[in-house]
Amino acid sequence: GFLQSYAVEVDVKDASNATCLYAKWMMEFLIKYETNSSDYKNTTLSLSSSVTHNGSVCGSDTQAALLAVQFGEGHSWSVNFTKTNETYRGDFITFTYNTGDAAVFPDAKRKGPVTIVVKDSMRPVQLNNVFVCHNTELLEAENVTQIFWNVTVQAFVPNGTISKKESRCRADAPTAAPTVLPTVANTTTASTTTSAPAPTTLPKPVNPDTGNYSLRSGNNSCFLAIVGLQLNVTQDKPRLININPRTTTVDGTCGNTRATLKFNDGNSTLIGFTFVVKNTSSAAQKYYLKEVNVTLLNHLNGSVISSAVNNNFSKWEAFVGSSYMCRSEQTLEINEEFQIHTFNLWIQPFLVLENKFSAAEECYADSDLNFLIPIAVGVALGFLIILVFISYIIGRRKSRTGYQSV
Repeated sequence: GFLQSYAVEVDVKDASNATCLYAKWMMEFLIKYETNSSDYKNTTLSLSSSVTHNGSVCGSDTQAALLAVQFGEGHSWSVNFTKTNETYRGDFITFTYNTGDAAVFPDAKRKGPVTIVVKDSMRPVQLNNVFVCHNTELLEAENVTQIFWNVTVQAFVPNGTISKKESRCRADAPTAAPTVLPTVANTTTASTTTSAPAPTTLPKPVNPDTGNYSLRSGNNSCFLAIVGLQLNVTQDKPRLININPRTTTVDGTCGNTRATLKFNDGNSTLIGFTFVVKNTSSAAQKYYLKEVNVTLLNHLNGSVISSAVNNNFSKWEAFVGSSYMCRSEQTLEINEEFQIHTFNLWIQPFLVLENKFSAAEECYADSDLNFLIPIAVGVALGFLIILVFISYIIGRRKSRTGYQSV
């Protein structure tokens, strides 16, 4: 089960008891942690009804403002704000969670505080404007996904008065519905004939667009992926979710023996792929896909609708230093309620050189396709030769008939 998340409101006062930093928001954390049995579990950490804000600082022209809260059994979260002559923005977010909290981490192998620091994705906001974001915003780093919604914040408040001018986040920007022009297919006409209603048919699934993704380590790429992703959800109301590359961001980690690529479609769908290297002591090492996890969030309040993980895969195997390619559609079974379909896959999680894919090892499905193509071409050429031969015979007969008539 998931805990109830409470709204937090912090009003920081300066020495004259005037408001200098104000924030009201809701947040929740998805955390992956190691258990006593050395496997990994996902848990949700939500805000409790009692939250303190010790250590919050107003800030000045030379000092950053700090918004800090403490909650639960040793958990804390803070963000510092910096400003220029015209704008302010969130700089870094620091989150500390305590795996000694038995209610949230009942079987944690490591017990004690864990701290992560991540760069805030907040855009610069004009001074004397209040930043507002009702929709869900996500930050992912080090096995933690931070989820925020219903955010209202203003740093460096002048004269103790919260501004009425708003700067909205990208997620709150209105989107116009596409205009559908009338065509023969979608124009409704009146009819005097009564007929039985047509049977309900599901629309034919549309394959997802293929996206180009990468992780970087310094100035170089360390993980490359080209793939079209489609999530098949069968729980409650069955539906297909195509991951849109134009709105999707990626995060993750690169390593020598383990690498993870996480997709965030910006519309409350999170998908993660984890690759590991096997036979690490061998000169000819191979890697493979070991784990896939999926999380669906409520786009209105950021709460977790459902999540699933399968860490028993043994797919997409290739030698370390090479890439893996499979243009054919593949299906990854997460559990009975979730499937992931991949299209036009080309991936390399280890030893990326010069920001380019290395030579690819192809899947069996593509090998079969490559084998069938020349057969199909040969059959087509055979039919063409037969047609030419028949045309030639018919032409010869007509010619002889013409000579006899003369």
